[in-house]
Amino acid sequence: MPTPTLVKLGGSLITDKRSPETPRLDVLARLASEIAQARTQRPDLALILGHGSGSFGHMAAERNRVHEGGMGNWFGYAETGAIAQRLNRLVVDALLGAGVPAVSLQPSASAICRDGELVSMSLAPLQTLLTHGAVPLLYGDVAIDRSRGMTIISTEQVLAYVARNLRAARLVEVGEVQGVFSADPHSDPQARLLRCITPSSLSAAELELQGSHGVDVTGGMRSKVESLMRLVQELPDLKVQIIGGIEPGVLLQTLVDEDAGVGTILCASEADF
Repeated sequence: MPTPTLVKLGGSLITDKRSPETPRLDVLARLASEIAQARTQRPDLALILGHGSGSFGHMAAERNRVHEGGMGNWFGYAETGAIAQRLNRLVVDALLGAGVPAVSLQPSASAICRDGELVSMSLAPLQTLLTHGAVPLLYGDVAIDRSRGMTIISTEQVLAYVARNLRAARLVEVGEVQGVFSADPHSDPQARLLRCITPSSLSAAELELQGSHGVDVTGGMRSKVESLMRLVQELPDLKVQIIGGIEPGVLLQTLVDEDAGVGTILCASEADF
């Protein structure tokens, strides 16, 4: 099986997180086209895609309190999962429209969590698809939790599980802004782009990192950076890059050129930057 590159299309990028169930179809179409072009320019590129839930799943999860667990609101669990699937269908359609053989894999069909942590999920279908040149597509979803009854698993959790078990080479997070900033660039003109974050620099950086721009039951940027840094420390050969997807061509450049110096790199040490 080829060594995969993991790509996450952020919920804040492909939806308007401040408006319920509002996709950015033009952005989706362009990103799908860039992924298709990258596959053409790099025939050796084995991709596993994921996408955030944005104004679809996050708002439904917040309304139904699924992320807090409990055994009583299974209608809310079902509704949240169904709404996440609606966005997933739009992402699949955009990729297929661009000529990318994307196959959606529903995480909640096999995922088992314990106290909010993903402990098992079937990867056999994903591995088969990857071997035959298809592009598996994952997403943040509801999940059964042995401690809480139910929970939400973020796309980061799902892709981290894949990275650990399939020894991925790269993880590219594509968001609304150009990378990780010292403050929210939407509201602070003095926000600085952090080109490199290491375990030693994270403690200083996280004091300034802001939460999500909109509803996010998985914790926003600070939570994402912290979880990704733990993954980098666990898998020091994994290259993690956080880039922006609003500017056309950035995702294509990043996928084609592994040394493209855009966005923010998360490294195990400064020597890796």
